[in-house]
Amino acid sequence: MHVEHLLQDESLGLRLLWADEPLLRREISGVTATDLEDPARFVRAGEVVLSGLVWWTPDDGRARAERFVAGLRAAGAVALLAGEETHGTVPDELVEACARHGMPVAAVPVHIMFRAITDTVYLRQWGELSRHHALPEAVRARLSRLVARDAGPERILATALAHLGRTTAYVFTATGHTVAATEGAPAVPAREAAALIGEATGTTVPVEADSVAPYGRWYLHLPGPAAAPPRMLHEIAAILGRCQESLARRRAAERHAADELGALLAGAGAGAGVGVGAGVGAAAVEDALRICGPAAEGPYGVVVAGTGAGREGFAEGALAEAVAHGTTGSVALGRLPDGTAFTVVPAGAVAAITEIWPLVAACDPSVPLHGGIGSPAAGPRALAGALAEARYALDSARTTHPGGPALTDIASLTGLDTLLTGIPADVRTAYSRTVLGPLLDTRNASFAALLQTLETFLACDGSWSRTAEALHLHVNSVHYRIGRIEHFTGRDLSRLHDRLDLRAALLCRTDRPGPPTGGRSARSSRARAR
Repeated sequence: MHVEHLLQDESLGLRLLWADEPLLRREISGVTATDLEDPARFVRAGEVVLSGLVWWTPDDGRARAERFVAGLRAAGAVALLAGEETHGTVPDELVEACARHGMPVAAVPVHIMFRAITDTVYLRQWGELSRHHALPEAVRARLSRLVARDAGPERILATALAHLGRTTAYVFTATGHTVAATEGAPAVPAREAAALIGEATGTTVPVEADSVAPYGRWYLHLPGPAAAPPRMLHEIAAILGRCQESLARRRAAERHAADELGALLAGAGAGAGVGVGAGVGAAAVEDALRICGPAAEGPYGVVVAGTGAGREGFAEGALAEAVAHGTTGSVALGRLPDGTAFTVVPAGAVAAITEIWPLVAACDPSVPLHGGIGSPAAGPRALAGALAEARYALDSARTTHPGGPALTDIASLTGLDTLLTGIPADVRTAYSRTVLGPLLDTRNASFAALLQTLETFLACDGSWSRTAEALHLHVNSVHYRIGRIEHFTGRDLSRLHDRLDLRAALLCRTDRPGPPTGGRSARSSRARAR
């Protein structure tokens, strides 16, 4: 099947935006759907690439388009099919990049599902094969019945390959989680499995499924020489895609109960004392927890995640993928009323989630994946407090690593500088402005000098001599400046609590370069003062 054959299919309504005539006669070997900003790792030579353009934004749009298309060309893709749903149209910057790199590009109308394009390609290819190059009809029929009965991927994989004898095969996620494996297949560590997906060794076929976040996408992988023709593996991957879609629908229905639990806990956390008794009954939380499936008794771990606006389901998908590495039992996983993804897991699973977090985030580096972990909750009554802590830790992660990714444990906020990172930026700004007043007007040279003196004085633990040495001033000049600071702020720097207020106000400044790191700044200032 050639690119031009796909474009001529009137049922798909594809609209060609750019192509040179000879490029349309290139043969299509397969289809890959991706919304990664750098897709090269998951695209193979000869494939048509489907993209919803979630990765593209008007800001830096030309550079993003250049990186994406350059990646397609380097991987050997034969055409780009760009969805119009996300932005209403295919950006001109993307079409121009395709023209520069010689990459045919066509628009996919909003009403056309990517799955329809994938099926069109593979059905055409299967029709061109001799009988022994496709799944036997009996196997195909049995697999269809299994999917209709919501069979799991383990059984689908075993049934699809049973007629080939002892074949080693896996279904991995993008993070290397083993979803299914044939009988006797050796276990593969997550990081090794994630690396295998992008390597040339073995055979890897992407499993296409609609509405699946990049973190949970499946890949059919055979580590050795393929025991089946590639197009047969594509057929198996298509059936696995139906299996994954069915599984995703069931999990979405099950998560309604988790959403209700989240609403209960969020409401309790908003009350006095962030305890279950503060506005919601303990029995209601216990009932909701029981419906979700976690163990009836603690201790529990609470983790929350966010990926910013415009990425529906991404945070939930990332959290689900991290949880899959940490526990095999039932967990509560859903969304809080504000859209933040959350999960309640056995406390022992939190360490595994923390370890796998960087691998999950690496699935889509363009998404700022942030997470927060609360203190272990001994039982249901402590869950609201643990959730409130996890949300505070999430805010801290967003503050300290705005570009992402980051996972912050509430236990790591052990100093004033780290504690303040969990406070909303507008609150920190208001506090800093109220306490420091005119000292923040750095356009005024005298105020800028006073602010520098205050920072150095506090960093030197209130030592007049070390402050003078660090600033290359006479001690009397330091005394004069401190007096002026006290005048403008109304604070007495000989009193500990006033020093703490001023230190906190300095740390709350949103114009500070990088994340607040007060302890390190103080130590380096003392080193310079000695």
